[in-house]
Amino acid sequence: GVFIKVWSPEFLPCTWREDRLDAMRVCAYLDIPFVTLDLEKEYKKEVVDYMIAEYKAGKTPNPDVMCNKEIKFGAFYDFARKQGADYIATGHYARSEMNAGKILYDFKKNEQFHLYEARDNAKDQSYFLWNIKQEQLKHIIFPIGNHVKKEVRDIAKRFGLPNAVKKDSQGLCFIGKVDMRDFLKHFIKEKKGNVLDQKGNKIGSHDGAVFLTIGQRHGFTVENSKTASTAHYVISKDIRKNTVSVSPLKVEDIEELGKTTCKLSKTNWINLPDEGKGYSIRFRYHQKPLIGTLQKRSEYWQITLTKPFTGISSGQSAVIYDAGEMLGGGVIV
Repeated sequence: GVFIKVWSPEFLPCTWREDRLDAMRVCAYLDIPFVTLDLEKEYKKEVVDYMIAEYKAGKTPNPDVMCNKEIKFGAFYDFARKQGADYIATGHYARSEMNAGKILYDFKKNEQFHLYEARDNAKDQSYFLWNIKQEQLKHIIFPIGNHVKKEVRDIAKRFGLPNAVKKDSQGLCFIGKVDMRDFLKHFIKEKKGNVLDQKGNKIGSHDGAVFLTIGQRHGFTVENSKTASTAHYVISKDIRKNTVSVSPLKVEDIEELGKTTCKLSKTNWINLPDEGKGYSIRFRYHQKPLIGTLQKRSEYWQITLTKPFTGISSGQSAVIYDAGEMLGGGVIV
């Protein structure tokens, strides 16, 4: 049993000691060795510093994707394999041929493993796993992917695990329920800017465009007496000018903001998609899938949607699915 110790800021309360103690109790109960793997430096560099740099550049990063890539299926995976482990097992809600801890068929040369959405749609985490490599899948087990949450708790209770009734973890793995903007203000200096309406008129102010994301309805002030009582949503932002534009309409309801194409960089394919074939595409976690095709260009992949979509943000992950199978994804340019 391995507990991964990650970086946590001094200015926020952190439960890692309690979480580590829970892990120790489980290992003691199961009579298996317990190891603490200190990945604070790796986490700070690859996840936290990356996230802060992306926000400074006006992008919308996904730290959970990077945590899986660099920490759980990066540094931890490499550590486990070097220690002689045949497999690692994690608590992600996802499925593969190794899901039940049994090889469903012999992994022979040229045979491919596949990664699928979890049985529990409400808990499915396949969106965050698109950076897993094909060659890693034969060494990764997702034991709870075939179960809904209640079943997992019932199994834990039946086996007498001491953490069977522990509450679900919430928020980002290192800042919990703390507001993202409050966290970022410790690393990015505030800078007053203007809030504009769709015609470019100033109607309010904010503390920095980098702290705001498309679709957000909080974190800025609308001062115009005629519009202040109406909820407004961020529909665009200009990092260079430090301005954000807002509208009483949600971004998805403004047709002219919709896009049908986008570019993907830093792609990873567990199984390579066919160019021109229609796939289900998610630009956000738990988003209703959109239909689109992919084409390989010289330095990037291009997505072409069948209908315009307004929620395409630079820095976010686009993840590709084929009838429940997660093929891979990339970062939106």
